[in-house]
Formats: sequence, C-alpha cells, structure tokens
Amino acid sequence: MESTPISEYTPMIRDLPMDLRPRERIVYAGASSLSNVELIAIILRMGGRGENVIRMAERLLSQFGGLSGLAQAGFDELCQVRGIGTAKAAQIKAALELGRRLMATAPYERPQVRSPADVANLLMLEMGLLEQEHLRAVLLDTKNAVIRVANVYAGNLNTAVVRVGEVFREAIRANCASIIVVHNHPSGDPTPSPEDVRVTEQLVDAGHLLDIEVLDHLVIGRNRYVSLKERGLGFR
Repeated sequence: MESTPISEYTPMIRDLPMDLRPRERIVYAGASSLSNVELIAIILRMGGRGENVIRMAERLLSQFGGLSGLAQAGFDELCQVRGIGTAKAAQIKAALELGRRLMATAPYERPQVRSPADVANLLMLEMGLLEQEHLRAVLLDTKNAVIRVANVYAGNLNTAVVRVGEVFREAIRANCASIIVVHNHPSGDPTPSPEDVRVTEQLVDAGHLLDIEVLDHLVIGRNRYVSLKERGLGFR
C-alpha cells in the first residue's frame, strides 16, 4: 500500500464561492449533499484563532480514525484537540448523539449493498479525506444489509502488518455472513498496488476457511474508487 503524502492546501470557507460554502449548500442542496468534513465544519462554525474550520474538521476525522472513531471519542479527548474547547466538544457530542438515537429508533433501516458503488457512497466522502491509510471491514448480514463498519487498522498497511484474524474478529463477533474490505490511498489515486492484491488473496482464502465470504475489496481515493473484484484482482 502507500505512504502518507504532504497535506494539500485547503481553502478557507470565506475564499469559496458563495454557492460552494457548506452552510449555503445545505440550504439549496440538502444535508445529504455535504461530506462528513463539511457537516462537522458547520457544527464547529468557526476555527480557533482563525484556523480554517474545514481543515479543523479534516484533522478531527483523521486523528480519531473517521466518523465512527470520532463518535467513540470521550469528551475529554475532544477537549484536548487543538482548537476544540468545551463548547465545540459539546456541539460535536450532541450532534453525534442525536444521530445515534435516530439510528436506534429505526434499527432495521440499514443500507443494503447491491454493488461496489453502494459501499463507495457509504464511505468515500469520509475516507477520501483521511491523511493516513485506514482499513475497514463492512459487516453484512445474509441479505447484504450493513450491520456496521469495523475499523481494523490505521497507518501504512502491508502484508506484514495485516493480520487476518484482526480483519475477521468483529465479523465473527457479529456473526455476519460476509464482509467487504475497504481501505484508502491518501494520495487520492485508488489504483490497487501489488500489495493490495496480495492482501486481498489472503483475506479471500481466510474467508473461505471461516465461512465468511469476502465479497469485494475497495480502494478509495479522492472522489474515486476501484473494486478489486470487478477488476479480477485477488479473487480467484
């Protein structure tokens, strides 16, 4: 897999055209059109000491390993992040708790995976902005409905560090029927590397032994993704 590149310049919200600013877009395009970073930026409203609020939102997601990691972070952990005081930490926790309660009221309304695009739509906006490689497993039931997304690794990934047992641990606990493995390339280029193919082969073989099918392995880039299954890479 690949190394983490130097971060690209992120424009300030005030430098964006009016119709591209998150708060304006949520009015005319709806909240679903915004990325996780943009939604968090709206919650934060202003960065500390004039910091780019978009950059702060990116940093939060990167530091805690994405939206699920941010949801699991404690209040004190959030307060320790530069630019996030008690007020902003409270806003973040309140917004995430509302989302959690909404999901609890409709436990059976889970997204169903019918194609690689469904998984990409679920994770690409968030994972495409991460500054480190993250490996996740999308746990699916017998009808390919998403049970949950498990965070497996963060950092530079290769066959030496990817332990098959870690990838399948949460899948076994959840008694799921199948998984889809997803990882990102921070460079933005989702082209699978030879290492990605080798990892896929190992996971597919392990899935056969565990009776948990690996349906696909997606590589996420900036607004792009590649399905190794569609390209016939790592799947015999």
